[in-house]
Amino acid sequence: MFVVEQPGRVRVLRTDGTLLPAPLLDITDRIGDAGSEQGLLGLAMHPSFTSNGRFFVNYTDTAGDTHIAEFHAPNAGDLANPASERTLLTVQQPFANHNGGGLAFGPDGYLYIGLGDGGSGGDPLGNGQNLATPLGKLLRIDVDRGEPFGVPSDNPFVARAGALPAIWAYGLRNPWRFSFDRATGNLLIGDVGQDNWEEIDLGLAARRGGENYGWNVTEGRHCYAPASGCSTAGQTLPIVEYGHDQGCAVTGGIVYNGCRMPGYLGTYFYSDFCSHFVRSFRIENGAAVDARDWTAELGASLSSPSAFGVDDAGEIYIVDLRGSVHKIVPRT
Repeated sequence: MFVVEQPGRVRVLRTDGTLLPAPLLDITDRIGDAGSEQGLLGLAMHPSFTSNGRFFVNYTDTAGDTHIAEFHAPNAGDLANPASERTLLTVQQPFANHNGGGLAFGPDGYLYIGLGDGGSGGDPLGNGQNLATPLGKLLRIDVDRGEPFGVPSDNPFVARAGALPAIWAYGLRNPWRFSFDRATGNLLIGDVGQDNWEEIDLGLAARRGGENYGWNVTEGRHCYAPASGCSTAGQTLPIVEYGHDQGCAVTGGIVYNGCRMPGYLGTYFYSDFCSHFVRSFRIENGAAVDARDWTAELGASLSSPSAFGVDDAGEIYIVDLRGSVHKIVPRT
Protein backbone atom coordinates (compact mmCIF):
# COMPACT_ATOMS: atom_id res chain seq x y z
CA MET A 1 0.00 0.00 0.00
CA PHE A 2 1.08 3.59 -0.57
CA VAL A 3 0.77 6.29 2.10
CA VAL A 4 1.12 10.00 1.33
CA GLU A 5 3.15 12.17 3.71
CA GLN A 6 2.39 15.88 3.50
CA PRO A 7 6.05 17.06 3.39
CA GLY A 8 6.45 15.33 0.01
CA ARG A 9 6.98 11.59 0.33
CA VAL A 10 4.98 8.55 -0.75
CA ARG A 11 5.79 5.69 1.63
CA VAL A 12 5.38 1.99 0.89
CA LEU A 13 3.58 -0.08 3.51
CA ARG A 14 3.39 -3.86 3.22
CA THR A 15 0.09 -5.48 4.11
CA ASP A 16 1.76 -7.11 7.13
CA GLY A 17 2.41 -3.62 8.53
CA THR A 18 6.06 -3.38 7.52
CA LEU A 19 7.11 0.12 6.42
CA LEU A 20 9.81 0.02 3.76
CA PRO A 21 12.73 2.35 4.51
CA ALA A 22 12.82 3.95 1.05
CA PRO A 23 9.81 5.92 -0.22
CA LEU A 24 8.26 5.31 -3.61
CA LEU A 25 8.69 9.03 -4.26
CA ASP A 26 10.44 11.91 -2.51
CA ILE A 27 9.76 15.42 -3.84
CA THR A 28 10.30 17.32 -0.60
CA ASP A 29 12.64 19.67 -2.48
CA ARG A 30 9.72 20.89 -4.64
CA ILE A 31 7.33 21.67 -1.82
CA GLY A 32 7.41 24.88 0.20
CA ASP A 33 5.42 25.14 3.41
CA ALA A 34 4.13 21.64 4.11
CA GLY A 35 2.26 22.80 7.17
CA SER A 36 -1.34 23.88 7.44
CA GLU A 37 -3.11 23.04 4.16
CA GLN A 38 -0.18 22.88 1.72
CA GLY A 39 2.18 20.10 0.72
CA LEU A 40 1.79 16.75 -1.03
CA LEU A 41 -1.99 16.34 -0.85
CA GLY A 42 -3.14 13.59 -3.18
CA LEU A 43 -2.09 10.39 -4.96
CA ALA A 44 -3.73 8.21 -7.60
CA MET A 45 -2.31 5.13 -9.29
CA HIS A 46 -3.09 4.68 -12.97
CA PRO A 47 -5.67 1.89 -13.46
CA SER A 48 -2.89 -0.05 -15.24
CA PHE A 49 -0.23 0.85 -12.68
CA THR A 50 0.92 -2.74 -12.22
CA SER A 51 1.90 -2.89 -15.89
CA ASN A 52 2.87 0.70 -16.74
CA GLY A 53 4.13 2.09 -13.39
CA ARG A 54 2.38 5.45 -13.91
CA PHE A 55 0.99 7.41 -10.98
CA PHE A 56 -0.21 10.96 -10.33
CA VAL A 57 0.16 13.40 -7.46
CA ASN A 58 -1.41 16.68 -6.34
CA TYR A 59 1.02 19.02 -4.57
CA THR A 60 1.69 22.68 -3.87
CA ASP A 61 5.09 24.05 -4.91
CA THR A 62 7.43 26.52 -3.20
CA ALA A 63 5.22 29.39 -4.41
CA GLY A 64 2.09 27.71 -3.04
CA ASP A 65 0.65 26.88 -6.47
CA THR A 66 -0.98 23.54 -7.28
CA HIS A 67 0.67 20.97 -9.55
CA ILE A 68 -1.00 17.88 -10.94
CA ALA A 69 1.93 15.77 -12.11
CA GLU A 70 2.71 12.28 -13.38
CA PHE A 71 5.64 10.14 -12.25
CA HIS A 72 6.86 6.73 -13.31
CA ALA A 73 7.95 3.77 -11.19
CA PRO A 74 9.77 1.10 -13.23
CA ASN A 75 8.24 -2.34 -12.78
CA ALA A 76 5.39 -0.73 -10.74
CA GLY A 77 7.19 -1.21 -7.46
CA ASP A 78 10.71 0.09 -7.81
CA LEU A 79 11.47 3.59 -6.58
CA ALA A 80 10.14 6.31 -8.84
CA ASN A 81 12.63 8.69 -10.42
CA PRO A 82 11.78 12.26 -9.33
CA ALA A 83 13.19 13.40 -12.68
CA SER A 84 10.37 11.53 -14.44
CA GLU A 85 7.89 14.26 -13.48
CA ARG A 86 5.52 15.35 -16.23
CA THR A 87 3.30 18.29 -15.33
CA LEU A 88 -0.30 17.99 -16.49
CA LEU A 89 -1.74 21.08 -14.84
CA THR A 90 -0.54 24.06 -12.80
CA VAL A 91 -3.08 26.23 -10.98
CA GLN A 92 -2.10 29.52 -9.38
CA GLN A 93 -3.38 29.72 -5.80
CA PRO A 94 -4.33 33.23 -4.64
CA PHE A 95 -4.18 32.23 -0.94
CA ALA A 96 -2.43 29.53 1.08
CA ASN A 97 -5.55 27.60 2.12
CA HIS A 98 -8.37 25.66 0.42
CA ASN A 99 -6.12 23.83 -2.04
CA GLY A 100 -8.41 20.81 -2.27
CA GLY A 101 -6.10 17.85 -2.75
CA GLY A 102 -8.33 14.94 -3.72
CA LEU A 103 -7.20 12.85 -6.69
CA ALA A 104 -8.83 9.63 -7.94
CA PHE A 105 -9.47 7.61 -11.05
CA GLY A 106 -13.13 7.01 -11.69
CA PRO A 107 -14.69 3.77 -12.93
CA ASP A 108 -14.57 5.34 -16.41
CA GLY A 109 -10.75 5.40 -16.32
CA TYR A 110 -10.53 9.20 -16.21
CA LEU A 111 -8.65 11.18 -13.57
CA TYR A 112 -10.73 13.39 -11.25
CA ILE A 113 -9.08 16.36 -9.52
CA GLY A 114 -10.47 18.25 -6.52
CA LEU A 115 -9.56 21.94 -6.27
CA GLY A 116 -10.64 24.33 -3.52
CA ASP A 117 -12.00 27.82 -4.08
CA GLY A 118 -8.57 29.48 -3.74
CA GLY A 119 -8.73 30.25 -0.06
CA SER A 120 -9.01 33.16 2.34
CA GLY A 121 -12.56 32.93 3.74
CA GLY A 122 -16.00 33.14 2.18
CA ASP A 123 -14.72 32.78 -1.40
CA PRO A 124 -13.91 36.49 -1.87
CA LEU A 125 -13.01 36.01 -5.55
CA GLY A 126 -16.26 34.22 -6.35
CA ASN A 127 -14.49 31.17 -7.75
CA GLY A 128 -16.99 28.55 -6.64
CA GLN A 129 -19.69 29.68 -9.08
CA ASN A 130 -17.33 30.86 -11.85
CA LEU A 131 -17.02 28.27 -14.63
CA ALA A 132 -14.07 30.14 -16.15
CA THR A 133 -11.67 29.05 -13.37
CA PRO A 134 -10.64 25.58 -12.13
CA LEU A 135 -10.81 26.77 -8.51
CA GLY A 136 -13.76 25.46 -6.52
CA LYS A 137 -14.25 22.62 -8.99
CA LEU A 138 -13.95 18.93 -9.64
CA LEU A 139 -12.09 18.37 -12.91
CA ARG A 140 -12.18 15.29 -15.14
CA ILE A 141 -9.36 14.63 -17.59
CA ASP A 142 -8.01 11.86 -19.84
CA VAL A 143 -4.37 11.12 -18.99
CA ASP A 144 -3.97 8.61 -21.83
CA ARG A 145 -4.70 10.97 -24.72
CA GLY A 146 -3.76 14.50 -25.61
CA GLU A 147 -0.88 16.67 -24.46
CA PRO A 148 -0.54 17.28 -21.60
CA PHE A 149 -3.98 15.64 -21.24
CA GLY A 150 -7.21 15.15 -23.09
CA VAL A 151 -10.70 16.38 -22.25
CA PRO A 152 -13.42 13.70 -22.46
CA SER A 153 -15.97 14.65 -25.08
CA ASP A 154 -18.86 13.96 -22.67
CA ASN A 155 -17.70 16.37 -19.97
CA PRO A 156 -20.77 18.46 -19.08
CA PHE A 157 -19.37 21.91 -19.97
CA VAL A 158 -17.43 21.07 -23.14
CA ALA A 159 -19.84 23.02 -25.34
CA ARG A 160 -20.58 25.92 -22.97
CA ALA A 161 -18.96 29.19 -24.07
CA GLY A 162 -16.58 30.63 -21.48
CA ALA A 163 -16.49 27.46 -19.35
CA LEU A 164 -13.39 25.34 -18.82
CA PRO A 165 -14.09 22.08 -20.65
CA ALA A 166 -12.31 19.98 -18.00
CA ILE A 167 -14.88 20.89 -15.29
CA TRP A 168 -17.03 17.98 -14.08
CA ALA A 169 -18.78 19.71 -11.13
CA TYR A 170 -18.61 23.09 -9.39
CA GLY A 171 -19.73 25.05 -6.35
CA LEU A 172 -17.16 23.42 -4.01
CA ARG A 173 -15.30 25.13 -1.18
CA ASN A 174 -12.55 22.66 -0.31
CA PRO A 175 -13.04 19.10 -1.61
CA TRP A 176 -10.24 17.67 0.51
CA ARG A 177 -11.27 14.04 0.08
CA PHE A 178 -13.61 12.32 -2.39
CA SER A 179 -14.04 8.74 -3.57
CA PHE A 180 -16.03 6.49 -5.89
CA ASP A 181 -18.22 3.61 -4.82
CA ARG A 182 -16.69 0.63 -6.62
CA ALA A 183 -20.07 -1.13 -6.84
CA THR A 184 -22.27 1.70 -8.14
CA GLY A 185 -19.86 4.28 -9.61
CA ASN A 186 -21.42 6.97 -7.41
CA LEU A 187 -19.13 9.82 -6.31
CA LEU A 188 -19.05 11.03 -2.70
CA ILE A 189 -17.31 14.30 -1.82
CA GLY A 190 -16.40 15.56 1.63
CA ASP A 191 -16.50 19.35 1.22
CA VAL A 192 -15.04 21.32 4.13
CA GLY A 193 -17.34 24.10 5.34
CA GLN A 194 -16.82 27.74 6.28
CA ASP A 195 -18.17 28.87 9.64
CA ASN A 196 -21.11 26.65 10.44
CA TRP A 197 -21.71 23.58 8.27
CA GLU A 198 -19.76 20.57 6.97
CA GLU A 199 -21.19 18.58 4.09
CA ILE A 200 -20.98 15.39 2.06
CA ASP A 201 -22.10 15.69 -1.54
CA LEU A 202 -23.30 12.97 -3.87
CA GLY A 203 -22.72 12.65 -7.58
CA LEU A 204 -24.93 9.86 -8.85
CA ALA A 205 -23.27 7.93 -11.66
CA ALA A 206 -26.47 8.24 -13.72
CA ARG A 207 -26.32 12.06 -13.68
CA ARG A 208 -23.07 12.18 -15.69
CA GLY A 209 -21.72 15.25 -13.90
CA GLY A 210 -22.57 18.93 -14.16
CA GLU A 211 -23.65 19.32 -10.52
CA ASN A 212 -23.56 22.71 -8.79
CA TYR A 213 -22.96 21.97 -5.11
CA GLY A 214 -23.83 25.52 -4.11
CA TRP A 215 -20.79 27.25 -2.61
CA ASN A 216 -20.67 30.17 -1.92
CA VAL A 217 -24.39 30.83 -2.37
CA THR A 218 -24.96 28.09 0.19
CA GLU A 219 -22.94 26.45 2.95
CA GLY A 220 -24.39 22.99 3.44
CA ARG A 221 -28.14 23.40 2.94
CA HIS A 222 -28.12 26.96 4.29
CA CYS A 223 -27.79 30.37 2.68
CA TYR A 224 -24.34 31.91 2.89
CA ALA A 225 -24.22 34.78 0.37
CA PRO A 226 -26.74 36.26 0.84
CA ALA A 227 -27.28 35.13 4.42
CA SER A 228 -30.99 34.63 3.79
CA GLY A 229 -33.36 34.43 0.86
CA CYS A 230 -30.85 32.76 -1.48
CA SER A 231 -32.00 30.70 -4.43
CA THR A 232 -31.03 27.02 -4.52
CA ALA A 233 -32.49 26.49 -7.99
CA GLY A 234 -30.23 24.20 -9.98
CA GLN A 235 -28.16 23.21 -6.95
CA THR A 236 -27.44 19.68 -5.78
CA LEU A 237 -27.79 19.93 -2.01
CA PRO A 238 -25.66 17.73 0.27
CA ILE A 239 -27.00 14.37 1.35
CA VAL A 240 -25.43 14.82 4.80
CA GLU A 241 -24.49 17.92 6.78
CA TYR A 242 -23.49 18.59 10.38
CA GLY A 243 -22.83 21.73 12.35
CA HIS A 244 -19.67 23.05 13.95
CA ASP A 245 -21.02 22.04 17.31
CA GLN A 246 -20.02 18.52 16.20
CA GLY A 247 -16.75 19.14 14.34
CA CYS A 248 -14.77 21.58 12.21
CA ALA A 249 -13.64 19.91 8.97
CA VAL A 250 -15.15 16.86 7.33
CA THR A 251 -12.82 14.07 6.21
CA GLY A 252 -14.48 12.38 3.27
CA GLY A 253 -14.33 8.60 3.35
CA ILE A 254 -14.90 5.35 1.49
CA VAL A 255 -17.84 3.08 0.64
CA TYR A 256 -17.15 -0.38 1.99
CA ASN A 257 -17.03 -3.08 -0.68
CA GLY A 258 -14.75 -5.58 1.05
CA CYS A 259 -15.14 -9.22 2.06
CA ARG A 260 -14.50 -9.36 5.80
CA MET A 261 -17.64 -7.47 6.84
CA PRO A 262 -20.36 -8.48 4.36
CA GLY A 263 -23.08 -6.97 6.53
CA TYR A 264 -21.70 -3.50 5.82
CA LEU A 265 -21.49 -3.68 2.04
CA GLY A 266 -22.43 -0.29 0.58
CA THR A 267 -21.78 1.55 3.86
CA TYR A 268 -19.96 4.88 3.57
CA PHE A 269 -17.59 5.64 6.46
CA TYR A 270 -16.39 9.22 7.09
CA SER A 271 -14.88 11.32 9.88
CA ASP A 272 -14.07 14.84 11.12
CA PHE A 273 -10.55 16.21 11.49
CA CYS A 274 -11.19 17.97 14.81
CA SER A 275 -13.68 15.85 16.75
CA HIS A 276 -12.35 12.55 15.27
CA PHE A 277 -15.76 10.93 15.23
CA VAL A 278 -16.33 8.04 12.80
CA ARG A 279 -19.81 7.81 11.26
CA SER A 280 -21.48 5.99 8.42
CA PHE A 281 -24.58 5.84 6.25
CA ARG A 282 -25.86 4.03 3.18
CA ILE A 283 -27.41 5.50 0.04
CA GLU A 284 -30.89 4.51 -1.08
CA ASN A 285 -32.66 6.31 -3.93
CA GLY A 286 -30.17 9.18 -3.76
CA ALA A 287 -30.63 9.78 -0.02
CA ALA A 288 -28.56 8.94 3.05
CA VAL A 289 -30.13 6.25 5.28
CA ASP A 290 -29.11 4.08 8.22
CA ALA A 291 -26.91 6.74 9.86
CA ARG A 292 -24.67 5.31 12.58
CA ASP A 293 -21.95 6.54 14.92
CA TRP A 294 -18.87 4.33 15.35
CA THR A 295 -16.74 6.67 17.43
CA ALA A 296 -16.73 4.41 20.48
CA GLU A 297 -15.48 1.47 18.40
CA LEU A 298 -13.24 3.25 15.87
CA GLY A 299 -12.46 6.77 17.02
CA ALA A 300 -10.78 6.27 20.39
CA SER A 301 -7.26 5.96 18.93
CA LEU A 302 -7.67 8.78 16.40
CA SER A 303 -6.44 12.32 16.90
CA SER A 304 -6.63 14.12 13.53
CA PRO A 305 -8.10 11.79 10.89
CA SER A 306 -7.07 13.24 7.56
CA ALA A 307 -7.92 10.55 5.00
CA PHE A 308 -9.42 7.16 4.31
CA GLY A 309 -7.85 4.51 2.14
CA VAL A 310 -8.81 1.19 0.61
CA ASP A 311 -6.82 -1.88 -0.41
CA ASP A 312 -7.31 -4.21 -3.38
CA ALA A 313 -9.69 -6.36 -1.36
CA GLY A 314 -11.94 -3.38 -0.58
CA GLU A 315 -11.01 -3.20 3.11
CA ILE A 316 -10.92 0.32 4.61
CA TYR A 317 -8.15 2.20 6.42
CA ILE A 318 -8.17 5.48 8.36
CA VAL A 319 -5.09 7.72 8.21
CA ASP A 320 -4.29 10.02 11.13
CA LEU A 321 -2.21 13.14 10.45
CA ARG A 322 -0.05 12.36 13.49
CA GLY A 323 1.39 9.37 11.69
CA SER A 324 -0.75 6.27 12.23
CA VAL A 325 -2.75 4.09 9.84
CA HIS A 326 -5.71 2.10 11.21
CA LYS A 327 -7.59 -0.74 9.54
CA ILE A 328 -11.32 -1.29 10.12
CA VAL A 329 -11.81 -4.98 10.95
CA PRO A 330 -14.66 -7.14 12.29
CA ARG A 331 -15.13 -7.29 16.06
CA THR A 332 -14.42 -11.04 15.97
